[in-house]
Amino acid sequence: MPRPFKAAEAAEFFSRFAAQDPNPRTELAYKNPYTLLVAVVLSAQATDTGVNKATAPLFRSVDSPQKMVELGEARLREAIKTIGLYRNKAKNVIALSKALIANHGGQVPQNREALEALPGVGRKTANVVLNVVFGEPTIAVDTHIFRVGNRTNLAPGKNPREVEDRLEKIVPEKYKLHAHHWLILHGRYICVARKPRCPDCIVADLCRYAAKTPPPGAKPEVEKKILKQRAKASRAR
Repeated sequence: MPRPFKAAEAAEFFSRFAAQDPNPRTELAYKNPYTLLVAVVLSAQATDTGVNKATAPLFRSVDSPQKMVELGEARLREAIKTIGLYRNKAKNVIALSKALIANHGGQVPQNREALEALPGVGRKTANVVLNVVFGEPTIAVDTHIFRVGNRTNLAPGKNPREVEDRLEKIVPEKYKLHAHHWLILHGRYICVARKPRCPDCIVADLCRYAAKTPPPGAKPEVEKKILKQRAKASRAR
């Protein structure tokens, strides 16, 4: 079993991300709290790039719950048909828009229970909205963070909630506001699923992942030596 992170190691882990990118931002394009909520709902099992491509023309004219309801489900489906699961997502967006009008005066609520009561909104979506819109130090665990938490052994867990709970405990308070953005971006561009870019990783020496990817062009015997050295260093920490 990989050795758990110590508090000092977790602090060093996030201090490096903070030094590299002090003020990370979501890659979803939005105009206001409502359009962010819609974008996050649409991003389930879809890429941010794909969502942004579909919402760019949509959000130019539809940027409030009332305008979305007036657009209607059929035209919304047409606008987002390039996004996976678009039919069900369109249904949920129209329903949550009606709920915002009926129960929250057309405004996005700053309340987890109220957010999760909206159609199509789960814990991850609520966490993103609370963090990005309202500046709360929530951690939204998506597939990238789930992978990074388990692969590095920073916050291992069998499901997203377990990873979230472990991150809540291990991430130092001063880094919690941006923690999920750093981890998402790290998982999206460096700690990728099939072949992690370990030679480019700024926390590789802290990571507990034994089978680290060797530098490009390394000969087989060099690869073995590098992996052996890294495994030995990991055990010594």
